[in-house]
Amino acid sequence: MQVKKVLRQISPQRISDLEQRVADLEEDLAAARRHNMRLAELVDVVQELLIPLASRDEEAAAEAIERFRKSL
Repeated sequence: MQVKKVLRQISPQRISDLEQRVADLEEDLAAARRHNMRLAELVDVVQELLIPLASRDEEAAAEAIERFRKSL
């Protein structure tokens, strides 16, 4: 019951500000997740390229480059 009493004392403007802040943070979090996913994809591509190149497998390297180009 104490929580309800405290909530009633918070101004509507403050609640609105907090709701907007939460919405902004959720949007930023979604953007960070998208960036992290893209970074993980790029790391995978780099690994796909480095292994064939290190073993001098030109065909596998060319295929990895083509897959990367198609993903863009």
